[in-house]
Amino acid sequence: MTDDVSTQLSDHLVGRVLDGRYRVGARVAKGGMATVYEALDMRLDRIVALKVMHLGLGDDAEFGRRFVAEARAAARLSHPNVVAVFDQGDDDGTLFLAMEYVPGRTLRDVIRQQAPLPPARALDLLAPVLSALSAAHDAGIVHRDIKPENVLISNDGTVKVADFGLARAVTTTGNTATQGLLMGTVSYLAPELVTDGSADARSDVYSAGILLYELLTGNKPHTGDTPIQVAYAHVHADVPPPSQIQPGIPPYVDALVQRATARDRDIRPADARVLSRQVRRVRSALEEGLPDDPDLTGDLTVPLQQIRQDSGYDDGYTRGYGGEPPRNDTIVVPFEGRPFSAPYEPALNGATQYRAEQQSHPVRPAPPRSKARGLIAFIAVLALALGVGTAAWYYGVHRYTSTPLLVNMAPAAATTKAGEAGLHTTLLPQGFSETVPKGQVMETDPAPGDRIRKNGEIGLVVSKGPERYNVPQLAGLGLDAAKRALESVKLVTGKETDTYSETVPAGRVITFTPKFDTSLKPGAAVNLWVSLGKRPITVPDLTGKPVKDATRALRKAGFVVDRTDQYDETVPEGKVVSQTPNNGTLFAKDKVKLVVSKGPPLREVPNVRSKKLVDAQKVLTDAGFKVKVEKAPFNLGLDLVAGQNPGAGKKAQPGTTVIVTVV
Repeated sequence: MTDDVSTQLSDHLVGRVLDGRYRVGARVAKGGMATVYEALDMRLDRIVALKVMHLGLGDDAEFGRRFVAEARAAARLSHPNVVAVFDQGDDDGTLFLAMEYVPGRTLRDVIRQQAPLPPARALDLLAPVLSALSAAHDAGIVHRDIKPENVLISNDGTVKVADFGLARAVTTTGNTATQGLLMGTVSYLAPELVTDGSADARSDVYSAGILLYELLTGNKPHTGDTPIQVAYAHVHADVPPPSQIQPGIPPYVDALVQRATARDRDIRPADARVLSRQVRRVRSALEEGLPDDPDLTGDLTVPLQQIRQDSGYDDGYTRGYGGEPPRNDTIVVPFEGRPFSAPYEPALNGATQYRAEQQSHPVRPAPPRSKARGLIAFIAVLALALGVGTAAWYYGVHRYTSTPLLVNMAPAAATTKAGEAGLHTTLLPQGFSETVPKGQVMETDPAPGDRIRKNGEIGLVVSKGPERYNVPQLAGLGLDAAKRALESVKLVTGKETDTYSETVPAGRVITFTPKFDTSLKPGAAVNLWVSLGKRPITVPDLTGKPVKDATRALRKAGFVVDRTDQYDETVPEGKVVSQTPNNGTLFAKDKVKLVVSKGPPLREVPNVRSKKLVDAQKVLTDAGFKVKVEKAPFNLGLDLVAGQNPGAGKKAQPGTTVIVTVV
């Protein structure tokens, strides 16, 4: 407990928020290239598993590019047995994946605690793994790193496969993390991954076969002191039959394992879906309690002699086991379909020992046979032929029937029709169909008309109807976030139009078409209008203009006018003295300040009462005022100022007319 606490405290990521969204919690597991944490998605308020790549991987630009590409491909996988990928990100060089959180244990825990498992239980655990791989292979995705640590078993027993595409992203770089990956998973690598690094669906089939071997025996098929020795064994040695360690395992289970793990990829099933069908056939035989099923074993394994005959090779060694076996001789390899030649390995073939025995004990010519012995031999051969024919009829024609046509039927009706033929049905994971209505059978396994054992089981794939996805709400999201949201529902980004917006910040989606919640086919395009931010507006210089004209022009441009009035000796009243700013650009609703002239400042009117008219006029004129003379009604002709308006001491603008009354 103390060690765990100290580890959490020393982990610099615990408690940190990545990409402004994921708050990192307790460490769940640590591997050769990444550490998994429990984390809180603060945006959606849910617990996720955060797989954080080890420091240094984010520095490799090529790895970063492939990491993003493979993560996006994995995110498109939607299957109940696949750990969902929600998001990927790069937080200042820290690469991470946000994935579905699956509380429970791994298949490694099951092997450690329970293996060796009974064949039926081992196949039941392998079946959902193959179901997940089938969905991936159908989508053109190869896992490349199938191992017990990547198979999760939730608390309710659901089996899920994790890390699709991640191995490809890592192994394409020169980073030392690649070596850690190969060393950590070398026990499950297909030979072609060791020799030339190439991989396809059959490479995953090989790894699945190794998983099955380990479930059945509790051991890995190849061991060594170093990873190189183990890798060498995968390339140069066949996986032995599990019954060598667990003698009770039926031959057809041995054949299934050896066919899936054939060193030549052309011998293996073409993909996980083909292997899944074979697993169901073997599982059905186990349910019947058959200790052996020659017909099923024969379908999975082609005998040595038949391989040689099919390949056209015959040098007498095949017919009579005479002479030295060729160096490019063939070995017994389980496969289905066509012949295959593999390098001769004395340890895997008893012909060398047989030849030595023949040389130490020369064959002597047989004496002439009597007619009676010939008749006995004929009867024996006839009886053997009858026995073989009867067995072939029983294990072949007698035990099998044809799969009825159940497509376009409701599952209940399909089950009834299958029951009439003595067959059972089971529901397989549903699929999408453009032609078969929702709720009806779109596919069966085996296919209609294929051979199926009497009282066997038909897998029904029920249609979910046409594959459609609703357009998510994208308004207000950043462009990258909007693209990820579309990819998560198998839609693509269409035309991107940049436009100004007075309300949406730059780089975020203003609007989109088709509109929110529209149902679209996978791969349909959604067009985005992305904000450039507010539109810049050129500020006109309106200094010296009448304030009414200046205010009208600024408001029309979208600005807010802030007016201040003041006296000015030079600018006439009502005109703009100054403007801030008076050039450059602003945005709508930004403020422009105007200073408006109130004309010159007020002056005090001089006192001219009792002065001679001539003197009064001079005083007022010198003070900047105009003079108007009016005579009193009782004018005496004295030309003395008896009154003035404005009165003495009053404030008035220069140029104001002062009326003087004379007597």
